[in-house]
Amino acid sequence: MKSGMRGKVTSAVEVTNVSGHGFWLFLDDHERFLSFVEFPWFRDASIAALCKVERPRPGHLYWPDLDVDLATESIEHPEEFPLVSRAPVKKKARANKRMQPTRAAGGAEGGRRRARG
Repeated sequence: MKSGMRGKVTSAVEVTNVSGHGFWLFLDDHERFLSFVEFPWFRDASIAALCKVERPRPGHLYWPDLDVDLATESIEHPEEFPLVSRAPVKKKARANKRMQPTRAAGGAEGGRRRARG
């Protein structure tokens, strides 16, 4: 009896937790932490987009909603992959300065308001 053709890789890959510092990925019976410092393109992603991760082949992960491809080796050994994306840093919006009223032009009143009465 012959076996059927090999299908898609079915090894589980799952996001198990998300924090303000990164997220945990369950892959090959191990949990790995992906820091937003080392993997900045995930920083502003929604949880739904983070959780939608695919494994098209061994050693490769893909987040279709984010269009991010990662080699699993870069997660296991980030020090061996020194090229890190430099996601643009969002600048904080400046507080609008309150508009100051303009003073009336000089004259006999010296720019002061007259009391009404």
